[in-house]
Amino acid sequence: MANRALLVMDVQRDVVAIADDGSGYLSRLRRAIDGARAAGITVIYVVLGLRPGDPEVSPRNKVMTNAVRAGLFTEGAPGTEIHDDVAPQQGDVVVTKRRGSAFSGSDLDLVLRTRNVDSLVLTGIATSAVVLSTLWHAIDLDFDLTVLADACLDTDPEVHRMLTEKLFPQWADVVDVEDWVKAIAPQ
Repeated sequence: MANRALLVMDVQRDVVAIADDGSGYLSRLRRAIDGARAAGITVIYVVLGLRPGDPEVSPRNKVMTNAVRAGLFTEGAPGTEIHDDVAPQQGDVVVTKRRGSAFSGSDLDLVLRTRNVDSLVLTGIATSAVVLSTLWHAIDLDFDLTVLADACLDTDPEVHRMLTEKLFPQWADVVDVEDWVKAIAPQ
């Protein structure tokens, strides 16, 4: 399992405040993170961070422009920090991206290549944003993919369901956290 990495994407304080539905999302995600660490799987956190003044935000990009207007994702702002309930530990990697996909404007590909990672396990908020964008990008880079359906969250439960039940299974293994943790547990 040395060639596998768990990506924990956009689980930032402001994002959790917007999307958390009270279903125990953070505790499920914490279970996946703890399981990955116990199995020796690299844990990589991906955060969206924009420089003060937003030089990387084009007015033609509606999503990023709306995020800036809402006061989201400024580097150094408390709401941009990774949520305390799933905070990185020593040895975890934190990658900052500038767009939707974990690969866009980040050094994620470099980090994965230097660790010989060829299999990704995707988690994060939102299913219809970072998870979907990263999945598509990773497909084009020939990664083997797993999506932990209940460690992904979206503000629209129906969109989450459609993606995890209908679209993602065409290109990735889609499983729940408990099944994945059992499968990777050291024997």
